[in-house]
Order: sequence, then structure tokens, then C-alpha cells
Amino acid sequence: MQPLPGIRIRRLRLAGVSRNYDVDFTQDQRVQGLSVVAGAFSSGKTAVLEFIAYGLGGKRHPRHPEVLQKVRSCLLEVELSGEPHVIERPVGEPSKVAYVRKGTLDSQPLSKPESRPIEPAGVPESLSALLLGHCKLEGVQLREAPSSRESRTDPLSFRDLMALAFLPNERIASMDFLFENRFMKKHKLKQVVDVVFGVHDDRAVELGQRIRELGSRLTQSRSELAAARAFVDEQDAPPVGPLVAQQYEGELLELTQQLQALDEAAQAGTTFAGRLRREHQQAAQRARRAAGVVRDCETQLARMMPLRAQYAEDLVKLNMLAEAQRLFDPLSVTTCPACLHRLPAPPSAENGSCSLCSHELPHGAGPLTLGTADADHSSDDGRLNVAAEVRATKARLKEITAYVEGLDASLATLKLQAEDAAIAEERAAAAVDEATSPTVTPFLAARDDLQRRREEVLRHLQHAENATKLQASLEKRAALVERQEAQIESLREERDRLGDAAQDRELVIGRISSRYSELLQQWRYPKLSQPMIDTNLVPHVRGDSYREASSGARTLLTLAWQLAVFEVAVETSAAHPGFLLIDSPQKNLGHGGTRDAVIADAIAIDDFYRHLTGWLAEQGSGAQVIIADNSPPTLVEDNVVVRYSRNEDRPPYGLIDDETTNDDTAPAQPPHSDKS
Repeated sequence: MQPLPGIRIRRLRLAGVSRNYDVDFTQDQRVQGLSVVAGAFSSGKTAVLEFIAYGLGGKRHPRHPEVLQKVRSCLLEVELSGEPHVIERPVGEPSKVAYVRKGTLDSQPLSKPESRPIEPAGVPESLSALLLGHCKLEGVQLREAPSSRESRTDPLSFRDLMALAFLPNERIASMDFLFENRFMKKHKLKQVVDVVFGVHDDRAVELGQRIRELGSRLTQSRSELAAARAFVDEQDAPPVGPLVAQQYEGELLELTQQLQALDEAAQAGTTFAGRLRREHQQAAQRARRAAGVVRDCETQLARMMPLRAQYAEDLVKLNMLAEAQRLFDPLSVTTCPACLHRLPAPPSAENGSCSLCSHELPHGAGPLTLGTADADHSSDDGRLNVAAEVRATKARLKEITAYVEGLDASLATLKLQAEDAAIAEERAAAAVDEATSPTVTPFLAARDDLQRRREEVLRHLQHAENATKLQASLEKRAALVERQEAQIESLREERDRLGDAAQDRELVIGRISSRYSELLQQWRYPKLSQPMIDTNLVPHVRGDSYREASSGARTLLTLAWQLAVFEVAVETSAAHPGFLLIDSPQKNLGHGGTRDAVIADAIAIDDFYRHLTGWLAEQGSGAQVIIADNSPPTLVEDNVVVRYSRNEDRPPYGLIDDETTNDDTAPAQPPHSDKS
């Protein structure tokens, strides 16, 4: 089978802090035609569709508290022209870049992720350019003023194309369905429809511009491919296929297992030396303890010797002080300090006062010496008690000397014990070596040989991986060149087949209008008459615009418009992505506080799903439709990929299924909304 053009959604994964949250749209590894996300209100159904749009370049993602708390990135597995890719964007503040790699979510990356900016959408390196390239719309320019040939142009972005691939809840039954209140968006939607079906004005000029633009990109891609091939040739890297790398990996695994078996055999072969090992361990412990005791003793000696010397010095000073007090009277005053004449008698206490200064003394009569008045800091006789200090210092010095001599005497014995313990450890180690060496030596030789072979295989494997990466880079560049060549050839063929744009557009609008009418008939629209879509793409029924219809009727009319455009685009192989997202197709038809009784009673939602399943099985084979619905009918039960219960007893609770906190104080949603 030829790969399907466009884009298909395979899986959505929200990568969290502690776990992931997945939604799978495949069955037996193939994309399902119809996938239904079912469940209660506010359980995460709409968030699934919005995260898909975010992964495809949308500006915003759902910002519910549980999402911001538990989700770190959005990973979308898609098929781009039939080849699986993974698009990753961070969650939090909307990211300005997306990372794209080949492969699936659960497979090893087949290539290094490419960084593709979200803005500006028109640059060739953007995510939009990549996605548009797989929709055959790369390089399309939209004129700001279609009536003026000199109007400025803006590049088509994939977000513009999403208006035909995503029908959100707020557009269903809206009176602003075609952006009537936003002129530029309405104008751009009309241009996008024309571009998708290839019926826009100035097609030849626009195709020529696209061919020239792609031609310049092709020239650059060819030069890059030639440079890459020259680099690979200079490296002289031999071509290595995946089988060679697998062979090296198998050999590496085998050598690792042999090393493990050899180690186990060596350990088993030396179990008889267990007693010797234990003796060696005990000897080593004794040697360590003896060495520690010696170190402690030497440390104590090093600390006590300066202390003993200090006490000895203090003792000498005290002896000198005692001798000085005995030889000299500290207060031998013989001359009057005022007139400098010699006193007739030394100072003494007379009638409780000093004979020299007549100051009253606290003590009785007696000879005056230094410090007699300050009795609190003197001995009973008025002198410093040096003898007591000398006795205390001698006692401390004696104790320190005895302790130091004891340490010094035991140090020699401790050193001998430490030496004996070290010799005993050496003997025990020698005994272990002597007992195990004959058994271990062959194992060591074999282990060295295995280790050498393992290192050699690792080196070959590294070379093979490098060669594979170089080859993959060349294949990627060659595929890009082939794709650009095919796009240019397709554009040239399209240019050669160009006819009258106005006539072609009328045919396309007529076909879309016919499908729109058929859908309303299949859905048994009440009192159906004059269903049509005019040249401005506005849907009509009963001779009036859809804006004049009731709320339930607008639901059916907007669904019919969206499906008609999608189905005709798929059947005619137009430049449509190939998938359609629909949120809440039963809006105003039985859910919520606003209910159009006339329409709801006449319309069975089964008809809507019955048409979809039948069309996808026949004319729409290969297309994809994903619907978020509160209560889909039983006929599509097999198409329900996940059902959120919002009940802790019936998991999954919601998209973030481990967040089950109910906030009864939260404001209720409007009756017509099915935001999840």
C-alpha cells in the first residue's frame, strides 16, 4: 500500500513528573478511522483535542490546575505521509519551539530530535512548514487583499489549515461559525478552502512562485547532501548495516555473560580459603586498633609536653616572687614624696590612720606594707600568699610529669604490639595468597583475555554506531531531496492541468453543497428544503442563512458544513491534512441546560455516527475522525478509545486520572458548554 498523504494522529502522551497519561488512537498498530473520547463533563475530553492541536503548533494548551501541576510536556505521535514521528512541546508557558524525531513514543529514537520553531510559520525550518509539506501546501502565500494583484502576501500556516481540521465546541452552533465578526479570519478561511481544493485566483502565478521557492530549497538541499557525502567519504567509514551492529551487540552480551560466569567460578573455586580470609580480616582489625592506640599515645604526649613546660616556668616565677617579698619591703618609704626630705620614721598606723597621709585605715595599728589597705586580695599579714600558689603548681606539675612518664614508658610497648600486629596481618595475607594463587591465577588470565576481547568489541560497536549515524544522516538528506523533487514535479503537473479558476471553484462549491444537502437528509433534518452552500461558503437551509436557525439546527448545519468540506477534500485527494477533530457533536441536542426540543426530538445522534462509520469504511477509507462526546451511542462502542467516568470507583477518573479532588465550590460551566 502507498503511504497515506497528510497527517494521522496515533497517540497522545502527557509526560508528568511521576507518570505519564496516554490516549491511544490505534488498533493493532494501525490508526483507527473513527475514535471516540467519551465521558462525563469536565473530565478531560476537550483537553485531549486541545493538546492534539497544541502538538501540531497551536498557540495555547489547556491550563487546568491539575495539568499545570502534574504535566511537564506534551508528546504527540503522528504519521507524516505514513511514517511515524513524535512531536514534543513543553507544558507550562506555551513553548516557542517543538522537537520532532522519527519513530514512535515507545521505540528508541531513530534520529536526533530536530528543533523546529513555532513562529514565524513561513520559515522552512518551522513546524508549520514541515506539516504543510506533508499536506502538499508548503510555500503557499495568501494575499491580504485578494482583489489587488499588488497586495502583500502572508505565508500560509498550519494553524490556518486547522480551521478545516478542528471543530471546537465554541464554533458548533455558533452564529460566528465562519468568523463573520472577524473580517480577516473570515477572508483567510475562504482563501484556505480555495487553496486546499486548488481553485484560488492566480494559481499559475502562485504555483510558479512555489516552484521557484522549492527550487531554491532543492538546490540548497542538494549542496548540503553533496557536502555530507564528501565528509563521509573523507572519514572512510565502511557502510554498516543494522545487522552488523546487532551482531556486535550480541557478541558483547555473550562476553559479558562469560565474564560474569568466570567471576562466579573463581569465587566458587576459592571458598575453601574462607577461614584464612577471616583470620586475615581479624589480624587486619587488630593491626588497625594497635596503630590507632600508638597514634593516640603520641598525640597525648605531643599535647602534654608543652603543658608541663608551662607549669615548670610558672613555678620558677612564683619562687622568684616569694624570694623578692622576703628580701624587699614593697613599701620602704624613706623620703617624703612632697618635699623630698628624709622621713624621721617609716610610715605607720597611728590611731587608726596612716601617719603619712592621715587617711583612716580599716585595720588595727601596725607597720604598713604594700597592699595593707586592700585586704580582700592579700593574705592575713597583708602580703600575697605565694606559698599556696607554689604548692598548687608543684602538685599539678607532679601529676603531669607522672602522666607523661607513664605514656612515654607505655609507648615503646605499644609500638612493639603494633609492629607484631602488622607482621601478623602480613603473614595472614601471605597465607591467603599462597592458598588461593594456584586456583585464581588461571581465572585471572582468562578474565584478562575476555576483558581484552570485550574492549575490542566495544570499539567495533562504537565505530558501527558512528557509521550508522552518518548513513542515517545521508539517507535523511537524500529523502529530503527526493521529497522536494517530487513536490516540484507535482506542482508542475498541477500547473499544466490548470483550467478556469472560477469555473473550477464553482464545481468544488457545488460538490460541497451537494454533500451538505445529503448529510442533512441522512440526519432527517425536519422540514428540510433548499439546503445549499453559497459561493461565500455560507450554509443555508429553508432559504435562510444558518444564522437564522435555532440553536439545535445550527448544531446540525455547522456539523454538516464541516463534514462536507472534509469528505469532499478526502475523496478528491485535496491538500487536506486527512484528519478531523470534533468536540461535542450533541451540543443543544440533549446535553446541558440549553436544549432545542424540536430538533433534539427529531434527530437521532445514531444517524450522525452511522454515516461516519459507513463513509470511513468506504469512500473515506484512510481518513481519521476523532470525536469528544459525553454519551456516544452503543453502535460506536467499539470505537471508544477511552471513557472517563469522573467517578473514583470506575477508573479512569479523567485525563489526569490520579487527580480526583472534587471542588464543590468551583463555578459551574455554562449549560451549553462541554469544556473538559
